[in-house]
Amino acid sequence: MKHHHVLPTLVLTTTAVLAATPAAFAAPTSTARAEIPASDAGSVEITKKDPAGDVLSGATFLLLDSAGQEAGGGRTDDQGKLAFPDLAPGIYRLKETASGSPLHEVVADQDVIVTPGATTRLTITDPFKAALIVLQSKDDKTGKLLPGATVNIGTGDSTLLTLTAGTGGTASGELLVSSRKTEFWVKQIKAPDGYDLYKPSKTFTAGPGARVTLTVTNAKTAAMPKPAPSDKPTHASTGTPSTPADKPSDSGTGGSKPSPTGTSTPDAISPPTAAAGLDDDATPEPPAGSLAHTGADATAWIAGGAGLLVAAGAVALVVTRRRTSAQPEPDDTGETI
Repeated sequence: MKHHHVLPTLVLTTTAVLAATPAAFAAPTSTARAEIPASDAGSVEITKKDPAGDVLSGATFLLLDSAGQEAGGGRTDDQGKLAFPDLAPGIYRLKETASGSPLHEVVADQDVIVTPGATTRLTITDPFKAALIVLQSKDDKTGKLLPGATVNIGTGDSTLLTLTAGTGGTASGELLVSSRKTEFWVKQIKAPDGYDLYKPSKTFTAGPGARVTLTVTNAKTAAMPKPAPSDKPTHASTGTPSTPADKPSDSGTGGSKPSPTGTSTPDAISPPTAAAGLDDDATPEPPAGSLAHTGADATAWIAGGAGLLVAAGAVALVVTRRRTSAQPEPDDTGETI
């Protein structure tokens, strides 16, 4: 029996110690705070602003103790201020429940340390709501939406957002703004397939929570022009060799023929005709009136001319002899009868 009375006592004692542990670290309740000596009490003071430095009124905050219980609450006044007085020293949680403005977002929760006899001052800056950017990529002639276009969007030297048009030719994303009217630039870095890149960059303005539609138009890539026909004629071989100008021909063209028998004057030599389609480095023909070659063909001409001269000399000798035999013998007086 003694054994049964001892065990419950030990268990209850242990439970009481565990239950008292959280209370030792929790911030005091409102009733307990009233009992805190003024020298030990602390406070928190909030100043609410936006990124442009303007104060914001109407923002709602809650101050929670370490147990998650409300230790204070309220809204910022016309000066953007809100105070939480008479707080026991410790760590509190500050939570913004509403920004009080359609242009601003609330900030994330944060811890606040309260020290005895001091005021903890905080400046809370509510960010502007992001602008919604909608990208449209179109054909500059038909207005058809084109997939694959990519643009960078930024301000100054910083790129803040990159959008690529999907299969429907559109894309969207949120763009952070730093003022009520912020200027941005947009530049295309990739064109749709089969289209030229639009190289110039453009600027636009966007405000908090605004919806901005950016339309980028691209022109189709021009087809490569066909090469123009060459002005130089194409040299085609006729398959028939031409007759040299210095060689006699049966047709009487392309050279000279010997004169008929009984005359020593050969026909005039026709000037050589240039063959069509020759390359610029072809060997030029000799000028008119001169022998084209000094080989076997020239020897045949020289032999023919010599034969004509011999025949002409023989004829002249016969004629001279006939005339001499027909004349009378001279008399002694020396006169011719």
